[in-house]
Amino acid sequence: MIKKDLSINFLGVKFPNPFCLSSSPVGNDYDMCKKAYEVGWGGIVFKTIGPKSYIINEVSPRFDALTKEAEPFVGFKNMEQIAEHSLEENLADLRRLKKEFPNKVLIASIMGNDEQTWEELARLVTEAGADMIEMNLSCPQMTSHAMGSDVGSNPELCKKYCQAVKRGSKLPMMAKMTPNVTDMVVVAKACLEGGADGIAAINTVKSVCNVDLQKMIGMPIVNGKSSISGYSGKAVKPIALRFIQQMRTGIPGIEISGIGGIETWEDAAEFILLGAKTLQVTTAIMQYGYRIVEDLTNGLMHYMDEQGVDSLEELVGKANKNIIPAEDLDRDYIVYPEINKDMCVGCGRCYISCYDGAHQAMIWHEEERKPECDHNKCVGCHLCALVCPVGAISKGEVVLKKTAKPGRSIKNIRL
Repeated sequence: MIKKDLSINFLGVKFPNPFCLSSSPVGNDYDMCKKAYEVGWGGIVFKTIGPKSYIINEVSPRFDALTKEAEPFVGFKNMEQIAEHSLEENLADLRRLKKEFPNKVLIASIMGNDEQTWEELARLVTEAGADMIEMNLSCPQMTSHAMGSDVGSNPELCKKYCQAVKRGSKLPMMAKMTPNVTDMVVVAKACLEGGADGIAAINTVKSVCNVDLQKMIGMPIVNGKSSISGYSGKAVKPIALRFIQQMRTGIPGIEISGIGGIETWEDAAEFILLGAKTLQVTTAIMQYGYRIVEDLTNGLMHYMDEQGVDSLEELVGKANKNIIPAEDLDRDYIVYPEINKDMCVGCGRCYISCYDGAHQAMIWHEEERKPECDHNKCVGCHLCALVCPVGAISKGEVVLKKTAKPGRSIKNIRL
């Protein structure tokens, strides 16, 4: 079995591996977190602890899922708020977890509704034994507008609350960002100016996941009504990666805990290559259980072996430099699709998609039931390759455009 060093140093804290429970229903109490530690998770962000005065009263049902064909969880909607247990119970669970697992990383997620409460919660979780603090500035379904994503979209308020937390604790602290903003860099900079040591991103995206067509009510239905709330799962991964890339570009050296649609080791590797050091998971655990950490760690070690690296630290941020502004992309050439006639099953998907959704560059030979690409019309978009159900279409001939810069050669083009 391949063994690689998956440990990572994040904000001065060493994690045995980068995989953590995110602050959510999957890390709601002592028993759940104990089990997660025992099966190999590198750290736990305990479900967000709120003010003693804030009473959590949840709706039922509170979840919904976006599906597609055979996929049960393309996306997931969650109407649940922060931890429903009392402040005393949550602090007791933190103390017990740290006592029984002293060498495991325990992160306390907190959420206040004013400066005094943020400061007090920071002090209390520090006394309870937390190794790190995560400020939840981003939950999109709080019933108080003084908490959650309404705060996280306000840079000045974020800075003020970060300062309050730093007054209450000297622990390393990360601010958890809402994606329900146009530019996360502005908010992240404000948090760092307020004393945050790093950033966690992203929290869930505000959504209406489905609408019941007969009852004409959003899902899930709560006594004939529904509400906008957080969307997570595989579908939000592209959004999370976008924000992480922008922060790594706009704030050089920033340390990030990546969140959003991590289900497989490939997802994990993508987040790491774009600069995330630790990785937080919720929706995949809800589908498959805590045991997925075995697949995540094993797959990541095999990837490291394939890349010839011994330490996970070597991969962090390796892809950042390869994502550039759209105006700087090379537009001098076309890559034509190449069709493997032996693999082709004659379904006609490429022909239909190209004719109805692209540039009518596929010729369909009815008798043979085989496609052919017309290079005179093809623009190299490769929609045909994406819709092919058997992978019979790949990158083929590379040709310079007539408008290519003088002296250009295809020899150094990387595909």
